[in-house]
Amino acid sequence: MNVPGKSPADLPHPDAIALKKAGADLRQHKEPSTLANGHLLVTGEVERKTLFEKGMPGMEAFIDGRWQADPIHDDQALVINLKGKGLVVISGCAHAGIINTVEYARKITGVDHVHAVMGGFHLTGPAFAGIIEPTIEGMKRINPDYVVPMHCTGWSAINRFFEEMPGRCILNTVGTTYVL
Repeated sequence: MNVPGKSPADLPHPDAIALKKAGADLRQHKEPSTLANGHLLVTGEVERKTLFEKGMPGMEAFIDGRWQADPIHDDQALVINLKGKGLVVISGCAHAGIINTVEYARKITGVDHVHAVMGGFHLTGPAFAGIIEPTIEGMKRINPDYVVPMHCTGWSAINRFFEEMPGRCILNTVGTTYVL
């Protein structure tokens, strides 16, 4: 995001060298990849196919010496296929859209049934108010066993999920442990 009065050099940024020195194993992939000996799938860049999920309006990145619109293509999610239950999709903030994220997870795994969708759905604030209802309708079509909207989903959307998906929507709180 362009910050008035700040140059890109003034803004905090990840330092790959410092992270590596601290023991981090950095891997950059646009395509799906796996972790934990193949037990966790990382989606890589999520395909954007829905008509209503438009990403993050107003985001910018300093690329090639100038500020440019940043659709946050590097948004990704974790996916686990639970034997006999289906997919668990864990999003960070779902900048690509939670419906795009879940549909992409289904596509790259070849698994249709979704056991749980957890994480931020990025539906908070006036810029996203208009896509709460289509997102809920999309989630109802996906028909997961459980939906756990977190942090950046926002109270309006969380309340609507509870109304529209009773018995399947779980309120997340600090310290909650999920056993799936």
